[in-house]
Amino acid sequence: MANWKNNIGNWLSMDFPDVAKQRYRDKECKSLFFDQAYLVAMQVQFHKVDNYRFSAYDENTMNVPAEVFASDAIMEAARHDNSLKQLLNITSLPGIVGRAIAMPDIHQGYGFPIGGVALFDSDEGLVSPGGVGYDINCGVILIRTGLSIKEVSPHIKDLVDSFFAEIPVGFNKAGLRNVSHHDVEEICQSGVKWSIDKGYVTEEDSLRMEDRGSLEVNNTGAISERAKSRGINQLLSIGSGNHFIEIQRVGKIFDELTASNLGLYEDEVMVMAHTGSRGLGHQVATDYMKALSEKPEGIIMHSEDSQLMSAHIKSKIALNYLDAMNGAANFAFANRSLILWKVRQIFSHAFRMPKDDPSIQLVYALSHNMAKFEEHNISGKREKVIIHRKGATRAFSSENPLLPDLFADTGQPVIVPGDMGTSSYLLTAIRGNDAISFETSCHGAGRKMSRHQANASFRYNQVAGDLESMGITVRSATKNGLVEEAPGSYKDIESVIEVISKSAISKPTCRLKPLGVIKG
Repeated sequence: MANWKNNIGNWLSMDFPDVAKQRYRDKECKSLFFDQAYLVAMQVQFHKVDNYRFSAYDENTMNVPAEVFASDAIMEAARHDNSLKQLLNITSLPGIVGRAIAMPDIHQGYGFPIGGVALFDSDEGLVSPGGVGYDINCGVILIRTGLSIKEVSPHIKDLVDSFFAEIPVGFNKAGLRNVSHHDVEEICQSGVKWSIDKGYVTEEDSLRMEDRGSLEVNNTGAISERAKSRGINQLLSIGSGNHFIEIQRVGKIFDELTASNLGLYEDEVMVMAHTGSRGLGHQVATDYMKALSEKPEGIIMHSEDSQLMSAHIKSKIALNYLDAMNGAANFAFANRSLILWKVRQIFSHAFRMPKDDPSIQLVYALSHNMAKFEEHNISGKREKVIIHRKGATRAFSSENPLLPDLFADTGQPVIVPGDMGTSSYLLTAIRGNDAISFETSCHGAGRKMSRHQANASFRYNQVAGDLESMGITVRSATKNGLVEEAPGSYKDIESVIEVISKSAISKPTCRLKPLGVIKG
């Protein structure tokens, strides 16, 4: 194995602008500086490859091509924020392999664009906290109830009120009391295994969770005490921003066989929840971005965007960050498992069902915002990489040996929330998608307006009134929170799904229509 400390000289000898090399020499620190200023000067352009794919590459400024899965309209919208430039910036990072890609829900993020995906060599690459984001392992769970819309519709308002009361939304709120520091330590170490040991969920539930709800952590000491203390008061909670709980019904079924295999039928009532590692994960990201700003050994700087501060994969700070990130991810797994437990409680009480009624079943629980060691097809060769998915979803097809046997016939379920006024989707991964998107799919509709723009464009009474007129019951922590999440602030979910489906990444199983919404 090559000594990574000697590779700074190798990277410096690459074909980067002389000004970038001089910047490195002038700084007299163990960092790398990549000058992207002439990326703009050279006007690197995306060209249309086919109806749903755009590509850009310049051998003088980019280590790998950049590729966006998008329609003409989605691509045009992406040109109005900084997301495409962020994607281009990623391509000059050292150790990157394959392609830097973006999903059709692309929009501007922190460092990486939301919807951005990048793979780095597992020995000589890097890990980027900005490429993971502040909401580590935010993710979605989808739960089937076994009940029909006819049975549930008279109780929607009461169910929404119960969810709002028992699964808090907003900052510094928790639904699970008497959580100790020791509990948080255990959760960061073991994830959903803690929930299983406490009797909240079962081993069978974990089979329907990405990574079975638990990632390896060698040292929970990599997580600051500040981060752990923030987690104590935030288990069983939704948080704020785009996090939510929705009561939905199965609308149109596109794939009868897959729907049947997953136990779904038309007009069945479902519950979807979107939340993550809350303050604990945010603090982990804050801690490591601050630590990197102090320029420790192994840091890799990006002169065009300080948000892309990264660490060589073999450096001490990278190893510590990976432990802390996985610990935060485990906290998110446990948090979502507790929401599954609470959904069972609320429905069991409302419909006098046994608390262990098998009809209330997890369909799947998936993750966004993670960096993971995986094997992928790079130029026809299977290679171990560390893949960053920022606002993107893992989508293992039935070809992947790591996919649980439960999904051998269907491929991994891919849950794609839309906006609260239209639809969400359940997809499944398509065989052969590794060569297309590194077994990655979109994670939602994607914003087309910033929160500031949404607040300037919509009013609370308008948003709430429109939802009510559509028969959707809604509760939110604040009026501004609802306005920021107005349906008009998101891309058209149908267009996003069309791109993903036509690109042979994931295929629709069914459309899910909102009945009741709880917003952070």
